[in-house]
Amino acid sequence: MNRTNASVQRRTPTSRTAVFVAVASLGFTANAILAQTTDPGDAIDVLERLAEAIDTPTPLPRPATDDDFYPRDEAKETLGRLLFFDKILSGNRNISCATCHHSLTDTGDGLSLPVGEGARGLGVTRNLGVGKEAVHERVPRNAPHLFNLGALEFERMFDDGRLEVNPFHPSGFSSPAGDDLPPGLDNVLAAQAMFPVTSATEMAGQAGENSIADAVAHGDLAGPNGVWSQLAGRLRQVGEYRRRFIAAFEDIEAAGDITYVHAANAIAAFEAAAFRADDSPFDRFLRGDRKALSRRERNGLRLFYGSAGCSSCHSGTFQTNHEFAAVAMPQIGPGKGDNQRGYDDGHDDFGRERVTLDRQDRFRFRVPSLRNIALTGPWGHAGSYNTLEGVVRQLLDPVVALQNYDTSQAVLPSRSDLDAVDFSVQGDARRVGGIARACELEPIALSEEEIAELVDFLHALTDPSSLDLRWTTPMEVPSGLPVFD
Repeated sequence: MNRTNASVQRRTPTSRTAVFVAVASLGFTANAILAQTTDPGDAIDVLERLAEAIDTPTPLPRPATDDDFYPRDEAKETLGRLLFFDKILSGNRNISCATCHHSLTDTGDGLSLPVGEGARGLGVTRNLGVGKEAVHERVPRNAPHLFNLGALEFERMFDDGRLEVNPFHPSGFSSPAGDDLPPGLDNVLAAQAMFPVTSATEMAGQAGENSIADAVAHGDLAGPNGVWSQLAGRLRQVGEYRRRFIAAFEDIEAAGDITYVHAANAIAAFEAAAFRADDSPFDRFLRGDRKALSRRERNGLRLFYGSAGCSSCHSGTFQTNHEFAAVAMPQIGPGKGDNQRGYDDGHDDFGRERVTLDRQDRFRFRVPSLRNIALTGPWGHAGSYNTLEGVVRQLLDPVVALQNYDTSQAVLPSRSDLDAVDFSVQGDARRVGGIARACELEPIALSEEEIAELVDFLHALTDPSSLDLRWTTPMEVPSGLPVFD
């Protein structure tokens, strides 16, 4: 079933691999099937006829293999692990990458919208800080999870796709930094690691607090005194980091050769290895283990790839087509500085339109991968939903759900000035109407039992190895700054 209109591009997995996997889920093996004929065309016909026995109109995806991921590099991964947890990369030396993407909070932070610079603590217990150093505003979008971002097929980052692979750009990527983004980045995940350190609300801090924040305020990212050069300078001053960078990178012979690009490449290597998640019950089912899914989970699978229409967008090995869709997700928080007609407070978020400048892309956001989806709430570009069932119901009838949004679903540390803007868009019928009119999904009617089975299937996308990631957290980091808040 096609739930979206023609303006949303989709990929449908119709390859021979998908057919082989579909047959395997029935308990057949590809070799046994192919043994029935010596003609390759006839063999594929046999496979397709057998695949029709599966009660899903959309072929199941093939399971992931090592070839789908970046190659491993142990020295980079070890270095990246230390950098990921080291607060030395923040302007005020009080926030690490892990603060909003911690192993104890499933590579997110458990909040609808992060509170970065100025806040204290971890996860849902993180507070807004005190005095002049307190949080100035919430980060306007939900902290994305990091699972499987080391898969080669992920070529876009951020909810609006503002960072993406571009072989025609000198850096290899289109990004908010434009020509300032330096060459030498290993992949788009490494390119992503260049940006949180340049955000005042995330890691840099406010102008006047430190020299990195001042550089951010002046738009100086790549200059001799820019953000990335200053951070590289900090790392060069730490003996253990000097040794580890020289050991991990062939083009580093002395401390002076260390750049922030090297740090980003190491962080990406760690994230890709540590947060790979492709051994869920669903994966084992795709690899031929028919007992990997319960009856209810199999029923949910049939709905997902059938009448519920989920696979119209959530297709492929990692259950995303990597495109963008407007699904009437509630808008909460400070927004991204956008304004619907008649407003000037900046609390709207136009999503993909911010990148393409195409009005047709307004309120479209990236289709997320659903791997480990049960672990990665709150869900939505602004973290509007704190229960998996809640976001499933929203996607089944988006406009009605938008119009009846329960603000108690949001997980937002409270402070009166921040609270005052959190629901300014959602509380305005005109603005809600603008979001509703852009919606590209048609309603789907499911019974309560079917909704429960669909949620059960989504839980079957959880890799058990992701349930305990404490091993990723080092006890100490080379800077000597505290790892644990």
